[in-house]
Amino acid sequence: MLDHGTAPPATGHDARTPQAPVGFGARLMRRKPVERLVAEGGQGEGGTLRRSLGMWQLTMISIGATLGTGIFVVLGEAVPKAGPAVIVSFVIAGITALFSALSYAELAGTIPVSGSSYSYAYATLGELVAWVCGWCLILEYGVSVAAVAVGWGQYLNELLDGTIGVTIPASLANPPGDGGIFNLPALIVVLLCMVFLLGGAKESARANTIMVVVKIAALLLFCGVAFQGVKAGNYTPFMPLGVAGVSSAGASLFFSYIGFDAASTAGEEAKDAQRDLPRAIMLSLIIVTALYCLVAAVAVGALPWKQFAGTEAALAGIMKDVTGQSFWAVLLAAGAVIAIASVVLTVLYGQTRILFAMSRDGLVPKAFSKVHAKSGVPRTNTIIVSLFCGVLAAAVPLGQLADATSIGTLFAFALVNVAVIVLRRTRPEMKRSFRVPLSPLFPAIGFLLCIYMMGSLDVVTWEVFGAWMVVGLLIYFFYGRKASRLERESAGETETPAVEPAAAE
Repeated sequence: MLDHGTAPPATGHDARTPQAPVGFGARLMRRKPVERLVAEGGQGEGGTLRRSLGMWQLTMISIGATLGTGIFVVLGEAVPKAGPAVIVSFVIAGITALFSALSYAELAGTIPVSGSSYSYAYATLGELVAWVCGWCLILEYGVSVAAVAVGWGQYLNELLDGTIGVTIPASLANPPGDGGIFNLPALIVVLLCMVFLLGGAKESARANTIMVVVKIAALLLFCGVAFQGVKAGNYTPFMPLGVAGVSSAGASLFFSYIGFDAASTAGEEAKDAQRDLPRAIMLSLIIVTALYCLVAAVAVGALPWKQFAGTEAALAGIMKDVTGQSFWAVLLAAGAVIAIASVVLTVLYGQTRILFAMSRDGLVPKAFSKVHAKSGVPRTNTIIVSLFCGVLAAAVPLGQLADATSIGTLFAFALVNVAVIVLRRTRPEMKRSFRVPLSPLFPAIGFLLCIYMMGSLDVVTWEVFGAWMVVGLLIYFFYGRKASRLERESAGETETPAVEPAAAE
């Protein structure tokens, strides 16, 4: 439900005032006041982010980050796990996302800042939990950029083959372990998106909106053409691998929904964040879920489920098989190239803004919160993240990246559901532009669904996640904890903000 209003003004207590020494455990659980989080919105080292995004742009950011690889690429890996029941897997993943989306919508309207669930955890669960959440977000956003970029090269080859009859050699179009040496297209698409992001948030949002319209049109075109090849026999047996297969596919397909929270990373660049963020999050999830289920239903009806194995450009192949002509497949491949580039652009944007917020809090180096005064863009942050993600995409296979991203996402979403319950109890008087219905029941269901989905992932994915968490905790205890602004302020250290107004456009 909507409850328009703004957060109350900052109280007389200021977290920046030196406090009496507290115990080690208490320092780890220290929370950052909501009022301070909001007051610092947009401020970076040497400049400020610009508020230039309306609800339409925010919705397009979420759709841009969500709609793409899950249906264009990961579908080919999920169908062999569930068979035709992959449609149910999409529904399960969508319902899991819905409960978390409700929690995201409430917190985005209450704490409209760039850090997404990292900032929400900092305000409700304490610094250590916030760091863990932020570290999971780095896995979610940073690694998913790489995973998406890997799939981009597959459709680029389809497009090149259908237009000029030339393809990129397998050795340069696949990462090691997938028959290649270096995935050059994956690196190229990340670097192209980096160039867009360096131009500014408003300009990037405009380019993303165009790409989103193109990819929705491409998916609707697929449904219209591939429907001609649908055969009832392809839906039986509907659940050949049982409930376990449906759950396993659902856990992998949750990767397809991770972008809906991307709008929450734009909280400090939205014109009216408290009003528009909740609406953008919910609207984007509804649109994306409807398209996923429609496309999946047509795809498994047009192609026997066993034939999906080993393909990362399944939809283009279906178009070619149904029509017997390469024209439609080429057209879809062109749409997919644009669609997946849109995902790379928006998810890369989200990653830079999360690191921006963590840097402002001192948990990662200051370079990530340095804002170019003229463009209003964290340039150093954008370049570092883009190069890292590009190299990762060029060197790691898609399947490993997708599952690693899913588990990091699910963990972060679980924390967001807990954060809603905690903030309702600790700050019930706060004005909320959106409220999760039936709280704390719905956030509790969202939490349990995330845990259930995490349990459906394989042992190797858990091992990767465990190693990632160990590395993250080592970084926090040896660097982040000591460099934290709250830690330094409690010790009586002061610093002069390096913030100055952005240059006029």
